Amino acid sequence: MRFFRSARWILMTLLLCLVPASSYAGVFISVGFAPPVLPVYVQPVCPEPGLMWTPGYWAYGPDGYYWVPGAWVPAPYEGALWTPGYWGWSGGLYVFHGGYWGPHVGYYGGVNYGFGYMGVGFAGGAWRGGVFAYNSAVMHVGVGGGWGSRVYVDRTIVERTTIINNTHVSYNGGPGGISHAPSPEERTAMNEHHLAPTSFQAQHASAAMHDHNSYAKVNGGHPQNAAVSRPLGAESHGAPSFNNNRGATPGNNHVGESSRPLATRGVSSPSYGSSHPPTQQSRPAPQQRNESRPAAQSRPQHESKPKGK
Repeated sequence: MRFFRSARWILMTLLLCLVPASSYAGVFISVGFAPPVLPVYVQPVCPEPGLMWTPGYWAYGPDGYYWVPGAWVPAPYEGALWTPGYWGWSGGLYVFHGGYWGPHVGYYGGVNYGFGYMGVGFAGGAWRGGVFAYNSAVMHVGVGGGWGSRVYVDRTIVERTTIINNTHVSYNGGPGGISHAPSPEERTAMNEHHLAPTSFQAQHASAAMHDHNSYAKVNGGHPQNAAVSRPLGAESHGAPSFNNNRGATPGNNHVGESSRPLATRGVSSPSYGSSHPPTQQSRPAPQQRNESRPAAQSRPQHESKPKGK
């Protein structure tokens, strides 16, 4: 029985890898019980310019929830920004909405993943003149030559976009969940054309699914490897056709009209990939319905000062 269940998961992973990135519509996963709280960890130093931080998250596999470590990923095209996936409460189930690449950071449930993803938009950096500049107020970047104007400090945007989550809840809505509905800017970004996670991100998630120690029932919700320091491999894509060239908004970094593929860099990566349970199904991404909300005492609020991990 276990063999057939594993085979079914492997087949599902292979099918997902065949979906063209430009036609990415999102992957939805339904689970009857809540994911564990987010672990607290230190972000590895960004080893070189041009890498984007993708925060770790709880995914669901054959043996329950497992942790996919945070990782630095080369941007698939100039101007690309990563919107993390998130768990939301809907119809009595916890539903996972997959992450994606796009011209702006969209809705990710108000989950404060830290390191720029403070719950609303993205405070970790911005594209400037074809290069990505890092906000060192929340991003852990290298020092020395090569960074120059690629590093700046902006604590104001962190204050504006932080949602307090002292209990490190990892899902939106439902009992005890985060209460944050999509803002108009987030809804607009949700409807733009997106790219799926790169094949290296898919491999990274698959490796976590097959790692016995990554499962919450083994590590008690405290994964040993919450983040990896070695960047994932580079994958160059053409930018998706943007259907909304709006201006910059707080927490959603504007991308110039000239978004072109980045040259593939020779960054090696471990053999990692995508995982999703058999209950998943493709739907228009990302979700546009409001999740049911927790009681008032569960509602996080914007804090008055920066909050990092």
